[in-house]
Amino acid sequence: MTTRINQLAQPKPNLLRFPDRRSVYWLDKYPFQRSGTSSFDLTPRWARLTEGKPIHSSFEQSRRSPEWPVSTAALRAQASERVCSLAQPRPPADGWQPERPLLATLSRAVQKAVPSSRLCELAQPKRAPLAPLSDHSRCTMHPSTASARVCLLAAPKREHPHYLLDRAVTWPMTAAACKAMASERVQELAQPKRRCGLFQGYDPYMVTPAARAATASPRIQELSLPIPRKCRQR
Repeated sequence: MTTRINQLAQPKPNLLRFPDRRSVYWLDKYPFQRSGTSSFDLTPRWARLTEGKPIHSSFEQSRRSPEWPVSTAALRAQASERVCSLAQPRPPADGWQPERPLLATLSRAVQKAVPSSRLCELAQPKRAPLAPLSDHSRCTMHPSTASARVCLLAAPKREHPHYLLDRAVTWPMTAAACKAMASERVQELAQPKRRCGLFQGYDPYMVTPAARAATASPRIQELSLPIPRKCRQR
């Protein structure tokens, strides 16, 4: 049995034996170009998969062809009454009627019928009476008086007494604002913020003075101790 070191010491397999099976991992050089008709080399696994499925050992082939001769007894056989009754088509259910054709055929009497005057009158489209234009002018408006509640609801909503209109976009500057002098603090805050790179001027090994003068709390000292079960006594 080979050890793990001997197994790792084995060289990598040469996968360029099959030029048509190219790989981006083991492609040390481009495969040679073949001229003419391409020929393919199958792996043992592919060759085994291309084989047909073997027939079962206990399979008996009773019919060699889909057409086989009919025996003389089958040619002279006569069906029984039971077989003849089963061969009859199933009758439709009681009350079943065939589908009515889409265009029904009209009888000769219907084709030669003459409608009466009453039918001709009923066949005419119904016409709605048109109102004359003078009827609209005859409509008179009845005087009406709104109630106090309706007048109260119809009044527009008043503005709040402390409501201020929008300030104008431009307004005059006062004399005090024109003569004002910015202090040093205001000038310092007015300077744009300097943007540096992500790690520009960053020293990962520099320890701040606050970290040098810090003192660990008892809880931190307790957590920094190793686990007692992992400590070996010498």
